[in-house]
Amino acid sequence: MSTHLLSLVVAAPAVAAALLLLLPRQARLATRWVSLCGALTSLAGALVVAWSWDKAKGGFQFLEDYPLVPSLGIHIKLAADGWSVALLLLTGLIIVTGVLASWKVDRRDKEFFILLLVLVSGVFGVFVSQDLFVFFLLYEIAVLPMYLLIGIWGSSHEVPPAGPFRFVWKRFAVGSREYAAMKLTLMLLVGSAAILVAMFVLWSHSGARTFDLQALQAVAFSRSTQMLVFPLVWLGFGTLAGVFPFHTWSPDGHASAPTAVSMLHAGVLMKLGAFGVMRVGMVLAPDAAVAWAPVVGGVAVVNILYGALCAASQTDLKYVIAYSSVSHMGVVMLGAATLNAAGWNGAVYQMFAHGIMTGLFFALVGLVYERAHTRTIARMGGFAHAMPAVAVCFTLASLSSLGLPGTAGFVAEFLVFLGAATTRFPWWTVPGVLGAFVTAVYVLRAAKTIFWGPLPTGEFAHLEDARGTEWGAPLVLGAALVLFGLWPRLLLDFIDVTSAAFLQRLPLLADALR
Repeated sequence: MSTHLLSLVVAAPAVAAALLLLLPRQARLATRWVSLCGALTSLAGALVVAWSWDKAKGGFQFLEDYPLVPSLGIHIKLAADGWSVALLLLTGLIIVTGVLASWKVDRRDKEFFILLLVLVSGVFGVFVSQDLFVFFLLYEIAVLPMYLLIGIWGSSHEVPPAGPFRFVWKRFAVGSREYAAMKLTLMLLVGSAAILVAMFVLWSHSGARTFDLQALQAVAFSRSTQMLVFPLVWLGFGTLAGVFPFHTWSPDGHASAPTAVSMLHAGVLMKLGAFGVMRVGMVLAPDAAVAWAPVVGGVAVVNILYGALCAASQTDLKYVIAYSSVSHMGVVMLGAATLNAAGWNGAVYQMFAHGIMTGLFFALVGLVYERAHTRTIARMGGFAHAMPAVAVCFTLASLSSLGLPGTAGFVAEFLVFLGAATTRFPWWTVPGVLGAFVTAVYVLRAAKTIFWGPLPTGEFAHLEDARGTEWGAPLVLGAALVLFGLWPRLLLDFIDVTSAAFLQRLPLLADALR
């Protein structure tokens, strides 16, 4: 089936950004409505893709192919599989709610929305690109605007983060938005360099000299080639996914970013990294994926526990959520390392569930900060009396974060731990479950301290609940957490078809992990 549906999804935010260039700076309301229309168009397109995608047929659907540099085998080739469907929906929900959460941005708002839309256009493109060169190009388009979005519109931190690197705070000006933006950019560019090397190794050893991902998937690369490519892909994309110890850019980036950028950063950008590891590394280099699985899984459980313990020690609310993301992305990588259907389904479902949950968290943190002008947890208390809806939504996100049954987080973590328990490394589930326990401690403690206490007085006596467009993220993302927690088949039917198809390529290899 060939349509222009995926082109619409990818291009709509970019077209909206181009239209913003034509608007005068004084047209502030028009700037927001054009941005929202671009985001809504992509979300609507993603919903049509999900509705029309044939689960019985599976595979890649809605194929579009436009030659870019035919002599080098480079095409703008778009297609959606089941993983793509889930992640397109996630990205559409996050960008729409992110635009609504940014409605009150008043400093250089035109440039802010242009960068935000260009970024998300790249994200949509990565999830449906079937050409490795274009995949990498769109990946860079998605990542690089973060430097400006954090460096210009970000904020500095009130207190240094707790953790093993606290001693560098004063010496290296840690905490400034410029530091966070530069650190993020430099670390991700180093990761991109590793991806670029792996990409050209695959191209040169493909025989046909092609970047077509489906053609590369059919190539039987030698074990030596795979053993070279996989660690480059894992570390390159894994840097964006927050893989330990290359995660240190992430908490600073999260904590410095404005609300919508934090939502996109944690909600979808980190998923690009995990998606790249699975879609490029594990699918194209299956022998190496099996050989490296013990390392990938071992590092993943370090991510889970380390991120959770660091989150539990923070005093800045944004840092709590930031380190929580490091921990939850460890769950994604653990699922990927299992190389079985339950684990892979759980990994992709965790990308979706964590994206929705952390997007909701950062939207709510932004609302609290706008009213209380502090992110220091110890200074807050009793906010539920003045902000009942925000309190309920924050508690819902907390319950999903700790994996309460009935929320999307439970479905994802259950599948990942089930997949881990059926490998020859069942001990992976122990630190995984311990991480979930620590998560329960810090998110419930934060929710109790900030919201469920005595009536606030003094500077916090006149707080108010969400208003107008601020309702967008709490209502939409909160409803999604419950809907996909109670009815997981809405997504799992898409995800499972694709996971099963990819895993058919390595049934004998995957047996080595059982």
